[in-house]
Amino acid sequence: MKKKILILSGGISKERLISLDTGRQVAKELKNNGYKVKISEPDNNLEKNIKIFKPSVIFNALHGQFGEDGYIQTILERFKIPYTHSGVISSAIAMDKEISKKIFIKNNINTPKFFTYSYDIKNKDLIKKIKKKFKFPVVVKPINEGSSVNVYICNEKNIIKILNSIKQYKKVMIEEFIGGREIQVAIMGNKKLGAIELKPKRKFYDYQAKYNSSAKTKHIIPVDLPKGKMNTVMNMAYKAHRAIGCQGVTRSDFKFFNDKFYLLEINTQPGMTKLSLVPEIAAFRGISFLDLIEWIMQDASKKK
Repeated sequence: MKKKILILSGGISKERLISLDTGRQVAKELKNNGYKVKISEPDNNLEKNIKIFKPSVIFNALHGQFGEDGYIQTILERFKIPYTHSGVISSAIAMDKEISKKIFIKNNINTPKFFTYSYDIKNKDLIKKIKKKFKFPVVVKPINEGSSVNVYICNEKNIIKILNSIKQYKKVMIEEFIGGREIQVAIMGNKKLGAIELKPKRKFYDYQAKYNSSAKTKHIIPVDLPKGKMNTVMNMAYKAHRAIGCQGVTRSDFKFFNDKFYLLEINTQPGMTKLSLVPEIAAFRGISFLDLIEWIMQDASKKK
């Protein structure tokens, strides 16, 4: 008899709907292949559901805050049941864009210039600081969000208005804008799984481009890169995966501009929806959706 799998899905982050979609699609695939599956919200009933269902593995299909930032991982550690993807510390580091970028820099992984902003300087002084450090346009993003939630490309005229519209974050990142090509790389344990290029019809690969099928982002695989360049970006993704101590599958987001790769961020729990990139990269490499899910679950038991 195949294992019992508890799927954690939903949550309270701004990526709740994506998480529910991931949970449904993973559950459907596992049920169709003989697994006994239960989907649970990460709420007050979680402990009860775990004790009654007695899963062999917990598949963490949560996205965003409280789901992939080390918070739920800390709770799951109590149950001594294998759970998928990265552990507490690596999840927390990867989700924190400031800390993870400092680790990229320490490990000589090229990343856009940045500084953090806590609404603590005058508007005119902020403009001066941006012009001194890089130039407009710039990217404004929360420190701890995923799926490009509240990420904006700003110019000198609209940056203050946009910053004021996301004051709930208290602290945000202001980052050098890098143009060029969008390249995403998947790492599967110690394997450099592959890459995919995205050509969004929108201004950049934002939330709508990722999850709204009508946004019609073009997915290109294989990526048209010389072998040497492909090796470079794959090695950068693998190096970031190892430097942060990630486990399971990760997806690293790059820009390729003026013959250089820039690592924007690393995602420790990539989506598993019909528009998700890691399953598409895996399929290109001959790994089915079921095989990918089963590998992720087997890898969970290896967590130290």
